[in-house]
Amino acid sequence: MYALEQMSSALGAERVEAAPEGQTSHLLDTLTAAFIADPAVRWLYPDLQQYLLYFPRFAKAFGGAAVPNGTAFASENFGGVALWLPPGVSSDEEALLALLHESVAERIKPEAFALFDELGRFHPHMPHWYLPLFGVDPALQGRGAGSAILAHALRLCDEAGLPAYLEATSPRNAGLYVRHGFEVVDEINVGDCPTIVPMLRPARAGRIAAQPLGPGESFESAAA
Repeated sequence: MYALEQMSSALGAERVEAAPEGQTSHLLDTLTAAFIADPAVRWLYPDLQQYLLYFPRFAKAFGGAAVPNGTAFASENFGGVALWLPPGVSSDEEALLALLHESVAERIKPEAFALFDELGRFHPHMPHWYLPLFGVDPALQGRGAGSAILAHALRLCDEAGLPAYLEATSPRNAGLYVRHGFEVVDEINVGDCPTIVPMLRPARAGRIAAQPLGPGESFESAAA
């Protein structure tokens, strides 16, 4: 699930660090700002007050396990945030399902649960790093935070010789992730939810370099 900025052509000097557990609220604040216009998330929570009330809890259940594992990465002042789940770490499915029961409108509940069933069906079974949530504060977009965070985590994947997995929320976003070595696995289409594109970046050795976007290209907000 991703709400990404337009990536700059170079990483620059953006600093990326693992966020300590005491800073979870800052991580959630950034993600809430980043996903406020995301098509899939707003399909799930179309009412603004509903979104503001429930999305932080959704984000914590979906990707919060990254924090105690030291794989919640943030740029300076939490301008950009990525919650990565390494092998052996997963979303809090019990909390996530309970929240969906509580918070999602009755008319879309069947589709919402079917969507998460599909997400689980495509999830890789081999050891891998999973990126459930990645966002940049809209006021800070275009300054390289997204590029720096993505490159930082993919470098760790490469050092461990492990693949990386994510779900993009549009074919356009998927095309941009291809620049960073991700390959389209399939498309998920459930009801009226925007298309979600599972993507896998095969294991590789060595360091990565950020791939600049072409003229007029940018990452749009996306979600899974």
